[in-house]
This record gives sequence, structure tokens and C-alpha cells, in this order.
Amino acid sequence: MSLEEKIVKELQKRAFTITTAESCTGGLLAGRILNVSGASEVYNEGYITYSNESKERLLNVLHDTLERYGAVSRQTAEEMSRGAAHAAKADIGLSTTGIAGPGGGTPEKPVGLIYVGCSINGAVTVQECRFQGNREENRNGAVEAALELLWKILSES
Repeated sequence: MSLEEKIVKELQKRAFTITTAESCTGGLLAGRILNVSGASEVYNEGYITYSNESKERLLNVLHDTLERYGAVSRQTAEEMSRGAAHAAKADIGLSTTGIAGPGGGTPEKPVGLIYVGCSINGAVTVQECRFQGNREENRNGAVEAALELLWKILSES
């Protein structure tokens, strides 16, 4: 059984709903979840918020957060996951934001730096990831990291 199948089954068991807020993964995370038969019982909607403006408008990420810390930050991942859950009226918000590459990196924020956030009923956990692959590998790594983070939290609660 795949990780996403385990997650959907667990969410069905707990009667939890989930939404995704994606930047660098551009829908891949939602796609992995929605590949599971029965996902429609737990997933109603998701958000691809590539621009800062869309993060603010759709997910209520604070303008100040984006100005102070940037779109690729622990703080933005936290606000994305919490904002998505609130906007979708879901129990869980799962977010990804980062620099997939090959361009866009800086010494402070290199290509492969990605944050994944998980909000469950308002309690948020954010994980920093550093991948060394190409764009596709970094995006897929972020999806896997987000699913693993959610599974870890579900397994421990």
C-alpha cells in the first residue's frame, strides 16, 4: 500500500478532511492524494499559489511575512498550511513552498530548499528540506516529504 493510500484510509477512518496549498510543487501533491480511489471522501479542494499575491489573497499569508521572510520560508509554509485549512474548512492543510530550480537560488536560499507545512486542527508543524536534484526530483522530493510529515503526525496522534 502506498503512503498516500495509507493516508487516505486513515483520514477516512478519522473522518478528517484535507486540503493542499502548493507553490513549488504546482499540484503534484494534490495529484498524489487524488490518485487514490476514495480520496473524494476526504479532499474537497486545493490551492496552487505560485505568486505572492495569490498566497495573500487565497490563503491569507500576511504581506508582512512575505516581505520579511520571503515566500520560501518556515513562516510562509506555516501560514499557507493554516490558511488553506481555514479557507477550505478542512481539518488538515498541507503546504509546500521552495526553490525547485534550476534557477532562482541564492546563497541564503539555494535551489532545493523547500519547506513543507502541516496544519492539523490549527496545530502546525513545518519541516525544512534540502534536495540536491534537478527540478523534477526536487518537486517530487517535496511531495514525498509532505506526505511523510503528515503520516508521521497522524501515526503519533
